Amino acid sequence: MNILVVGSGGREHAICTAFRRSPRTENLFCAPGNAGIADVGNCVNIAADDVMALAEFAATNDISLTFVGGEVSLALGIVDEFERRGLRIVGPKAKGARLESSKAFAKGFMASHGIPTAKFTVSHSTDFAILELESGDFGGLDSSVVVKLTASLRAKASSLQRDVPPQPRRSIHSVRSPVPRRLTRSFSKNALWAGKFRFLCLRMGKVLLLCRPFAIINA
Repeated sequence: MNILVVGSGGREHAICTAFRRSPRTENLFCAPGNAGIADVGNCVNIAADDVMALAEFAATNDISLTFVGGEVSLALGIVDEFERRGLRIVGPKAKGARLESSKAFAKGFMASHGIPTAKFTVSHSTDFAILELESGDFGGLDSSVVVKLTASLRAKASSLQRDVPPQPRRSIHSVRSPVPRRLTRSFSKNALWAGKFRFLCLRMGKVLLLCRPFAIINA
């Protein structure tokens, strides 16, 4: 099989290493990849957000399966485009990827379906976000909150967040400085301090393949 992995981080390095162990893997490509990935596969000079170029590469290089590592490609609709061309790919379509690419959408989904989650608000301007945080609805002046700034991805409706570390309320005005020019809205929530683990599953039609849960350790 000819395999294409999309991404350039440590996650994609681990995915490529796992694919390389399989005797069924003939040619392994990673776009764009990195220096470490080059030790186990062939790096391709195509950006992870260049969906059309990735689809063309998969079609012209007889790629049997494409595995997407990061959410940027997913949010931009790489799965939708590959499936439109009849190319095999692992990952959710753009609509499903919003659960990861847009915290505002994910929190709204959890709230509307009764899934427990921290208190949150979505603001469409920095000034309104600061007013919300200073209102007391998220605790006292020294309460920790998490603020995520949402900027549009090109001309797409999808969006991604950039984290602002939890900080005391007294310094909330410092949020103004890292706001990107293309800011569309910000999302704030109470900080939750607890151990975390991740439980993944792969869905193929109505079949679910459950993966072993693992802990998440933040250095």
